[in-house]
Amino acid sequence: MASVSTLSLTSSLGAQSSERRVSISSTRLFASGFESFRLRTCFAYDSASVRTSNSNSNSRFVVQCMSSSTGAFCIQWCFGVKRGCEVPLMELIVQQHLMRYKRTYCYDAVFALGFVTVYDQLMEGYPSDEDRDTIFQAYIKALKEDPEQYRSDAKKLEEWARAQNASTLVDFSSREGEVEGILKDIAKRARAKGSFSYSRFFAIGLFRLLELANATEPTILEKLCTALNIDKRSVDRDLDVYRNLLSKLVQAKELLKEYVDREKKKREERAESQKANEAITKCLAEYEYTRQ
Repeated sequence: MASVSTLSLTSSLGAQSSERRVSISSTRLFASGFESFRLRTCFAYDSASVRTSNSNSNSRFVVQCMSSSTGAFCIQWCFGVKRGCEVPLMELIVQQHLMRYKRTYCYDAVFALGFVTVYDQLMEGYPSDEDRDTIFQAYIKALKEDPEQYRSDAKKLEEWARAQNASTLVDFSSREGEVEGILKDIAKRARAKGSFSYSRFFAIGLFRLLELANATEPTILEKLCTALNIDKRSVDRDLDVYRNLLSKLVQAKELLKEYVDREKKKREERAESQKANEAITKCLAEYEYTRQ
C-alpha cells in the first residue's frame, strides 16, 4: 500500500525563494500532534522574518508567522479532512505560505490556475464535493486571499485557452482582451524583475493553458515563455517535477480510496451487528412473553 509520507509536496512544490528558506520535516507531520507542528513552523518562520526585516529596516513588507496560515486552516477544516489528504494539504499550505509572503509576490490568474489544477488533482475522488469545496475555501482564506477569485480566474483562463491555438496563444501581446491584458501585465512585471515572483504553480498554470489549447509542443512553450519574459529552463525543470508529482498523486488517491472503502465496510459491519442484536433482543422478549 502506498505510504502518504512518500508524497512530498514540500520538495516537489517548494517556493523559489533566496530570501528565506524553512526546513520542516513533513514525513511525520502529525506524529507529535498539530501543536508541536505549529510551534516548530512558527519559530522557524519568525526567525526568518527577523533576518528579513533586519536586512531592510525601511521596508513596509509585513511577514505573517507560518502558524497563522496553518493554524487558521486547521481550525476551520483540517481535522475534518479524510485520511490520505491531510498531510499533502498541510505541506501544500506551508509552501504556499512562503510564496504568499515573499517580498515580490503579486497574485495573478496564471498562478491561480496552477494552484487550482494541483488542488483539483489532489482532491479528485474525494467522497464529498461539498466538503472538497469547503476545504478549498478554508485553505485560501487561511492565506488571507479570496477563494472565489482563484476559482473565477482559473475558469476564465481555461475558457480562453480552449478557444486558442498554438499561434494565437503565443501572439497574445498583439491582441486585445481581458486575458490578453492579464498576460501582458505578467510579461511587463516579469521584465522588470523586481515585481514578479515566479513559482512552480505559475509553471503549472502555463502548462495547463498549453494543454487546453492543444499546443503542448516544446517549441510553443519556448515561444510563450519568451513572450512572457519567463526563464524556460525554470519552467522545464518545474514541469518535470510536476509530472513526477502526478504519479505520486495517483498513490495518494489509491490510499484515500482504500480508506473510504474500509470505512464503508466498517459501517456495514456495524449495521449488521446492530440488526443481529435487535433480532436477539426481540427473540428474548418473545420468549419471556410466552413463559408468562
